Amino acid sequence: MLTIRRSAERGAADHGWLHSRHSFSFADYYDPHNMGFSALRVINEDRIAPGSGFGSHGHRDMEIISYVLDGELAHKDSMGNGSVIRPGDVQRLSAGTGIVHSEFNPARDHTTHFLQIWIEPDVRGIAPSYEEKHFARADKRGVWRQIASPDGAGGSVQIHQDARVYVSVLAPGEVVAHALAPGRLAYVHVVHGAAVVNGNALATGDAAQIVDEVTLQVAATQDSELLLFDLPPRQ
Repeated sequence: MLTIRRSAERGAADHGWLHSRHSFSFADYYDPHNMGFSALRVINEDRIAPGSGFGSHGHRDMEIISYVLDGELAHKDSMGNGSVIRPGDVQRLSAGTGIVHSEFNPARDHTTHFLQIWIEPDVRGIAPSYEEKHFARADKRGVWRQIASPDGAGGSVQIHQDARVYVSVLAPGEVVAHALAPGRLAYVHVVHGAAVVNGNALATGDAAQIVDEVTLQVAATQDSELLLFDLPPRQ
């Protein structure tokens, strides 16, 4: 069974320097029917104006993944990490017992466009940690490339949850499939483009929640990039 969430149905926030779309309830956007899906709690599609960003703020007990689509995102945190991530980079921050960090667009004339993803951990009170890796676009073409997992499989960043995150870049007519183990759930988010997911047409910003399916098949109808979350059963 698939439940479709159209891009226009997402929450929206305009702070001037930040334009954000929320797949699930976040900050001032509250939708009791969209509080998350399994361990997936947040997908925010953010656009940060040049020279702007999120000042220092804290998190606890959350796996935070940043995936840059365009531009640059400068990161600093209370563990002493500092870096600039760009398209193809995946950053994982395990907040654990508590961490303070900031995210900033260092460019003078270019908007930063990125996805911030929160996954609830399966263990609390761990020591905070940080990881970042690059995944070449060519390695995502025509396949589901794993970018996050509980065991770091395939060179993915390691998260504290029985969840796996994949990305695929497809040309029109290309098809990718994914088998779901019994009881597993899936969530597909169209980063850009258009595709048919198990017979359902999705466009940029659309998403599908998948329950009680054994196979997921995605056929691109445009040049597309998609994220797939293979998630544990609901608690």
